[in-house]
Amino acid sequence: MKIDDKIFWIAHAGFYIKTADATIFIDPFKVSDKVKEKADLILLTHAHSDHTNKPDIEKVKKENTKFIAAKKCLDAKEYKNLTISKPGFKTRFNDIEIEAVPAYNLKAERLQFHPKSEEWVGYILTIDGERIYHAGDTDVIPDMKQLKDIDVAFLPMGGTYTMTLDEAAEAADVIAAKRVTPIHYKMLLGEAGSKELEKNVKSKIKNVKIMKEVQDPIYSF
Repeated sequence: MKIDDKIFWIAHAGFYIKTADATIFIDPFKVSDKVKEKADLILLTHAHSDHTNKPDIEKVKKENTKFIAAKKCLDAKEYKNLTISKPGFKTRFNDIEIEAVPAYNLKAERLQFHPKSEEWVGYILTIDGERIYHAGDTDVIPDMKQLKDIDVAFLPMGGTYTMTLDEAAEAADVIAAKRVTPIHYKMLLGEAGSKELEKNVKSKIKNVKIMKEVQDPIYSF
């Protein structure tokens, strides 16, 4: 896929995307202190500190960085170029289409973590004709049936706060993405548990790609 040389997994649910004319971060987390790239745009899915992490935001923001964030993530007085997103929000940044979609818990044991009432989100980005879905923190939810023509889906796994592997497999079937990459599991499962998930995910979900964490990649632009 064309997106493979543009998108990098930082850690946990954090990504950055480098296109020909923009650098975009999603939920930056555990960013290298020596990171060279600064963000033209930062997208934030929800207000938890492993997704809206102020020290990491400060590492990658610059004076004119724009922010698109779900409510409660950032203070508009501190971050001037802030747009609040919620499910159904749509916009464009340069040639990139951005859509916010629902992300919430349904399982009784998780309801307190990501309630639907918060209106927290995942994002779909359309870049060079490819649709990338970053699910945020979510369970398998009915809203996923509305997601169409997804090329790459980044799905949180590991249980506790988001989906188990089996639940993520159900979500993958609903979304029918061309490729699925697991995220959000290493901090929860540790080294041994993460290796076990990476081993088992390929038997549960079709077209899986395990990504490596890269804090400061070398770009080819």
